[in-house]
Amino acid sequence: MRLPIAPPLAPMLAKTVNGLPPQDGTLFYEPKWDGFRCVVFRDGDEVYLGSRNERPFTRYFPELVEAVKAELPDRVVVDGEIVVRDGQLLDFEALQQRIHPAASRVKLLAEQTPASFIAFDLPALGEESLLEAPFSERRARLESIFGGAGRAIRLTPVTTSEEQAAEWFDTFEGAGLDGIVVKPGGLPYQPDKRVMSKVKHERTADVVVAGYRWHKSGPVVGSLLLGLHDSGGTLRHVGVAAAFSMKRRAELVEELAPYVSQDGHPWSAESLPGAVSKWSATKDLSFVPLRSELVLEVAYDHMEGSRFRHVAQFRRWRPDRTPESCTFEQLERPLSYDLDDILAG
Repeated sequence: MRLPIAPPLAPMLAKTVNGLPPQDGTLFYEPKWDGFRCVVFRDGDEVYLGSRNERPFTRYFPELVEAVKAELPDRVVVDGEIVVRDGQLLDFEALQQRIHPAASRVKLLAEQTPASFIAFDLPALGEESLLEAPFSERRARLESIFGGAGRAIRLTPVTTSEEQAAEWFDTFEGAGLDGIVVKPGGLPYQPDKRVMSKVKHERTADVVVAGYRWHKSGPVVGSLLLGLHDSGGTLRHVGVAAAFSMKRRAELVEELAPYVSQDGHPWSAESLPGAVSKWSATKDLSFVPLRSELVLEVAYDHMEGSRFRHVAQFRRWRPDRTPESCTFEQLERPLSYDLDDILAG
């Protein structure tokens, strides 16, 4: 490729902040898409899809390679997010399945669960690098290459209204979006630097601690396995809590020892979601089973199906709650929202 920026390119990143930054006359607000971060390079018939860790996505998304050729300029570098839609919702689980070593499977999944690319920045266009240009200029140039609504390559909406951004934060989650990204208008493109801001949803839930996995560094707790009861009373695995200091991890081994159980546990390592994973084929997914007696409160951003989308954050033990009271009914359900309406904005 002979572009002003050669692949790979580490994308510009955002740091998490509490609360939406108030408009100071320079800020742009965008929906935060829940997919695979990707920088697209096109030089004529050559297309390269770069991931956040700078490894190529190209072979996994052949339908996007063709879409880039059909819907983007001949020579361009575009930053954005790869997503998979299920009707009017984002489906991250289906997106994860797209990373498969078998070419035949890649081809089949490209037909069954085709991906889209949501563009939100423009590091280069034609012969010109835009890394030093302010975001306000890059956004205007990005809009100029979208003559109309594309089929697979779409332009993310943006607003300078703090009130509009707050409304998006509340309503867009129902379509599977992750929060709001905030960008100063004068910001140059800074690869691999956390110079933007992001505001993500956070809720709390009371969950049952049903086991733990060992930490990779030694005999201390790595993560707590969390469960909720379904409408039939069955305890379902919903995710993990894992952010502890090494001192706290060692303390947890002693605190949880009285609850270790070898009999009648509802889960096995093989039955837990993620037990067979192409993302962690060599990872030890065995766990220490615990009697389902302990309850803790965790913070989470949102659910994906019946599981926490990301690692939950430990908040406090809840000795006042019974395990049986920890059900899916306590979880807040976001309003549903139409993805086409979001992209039309």
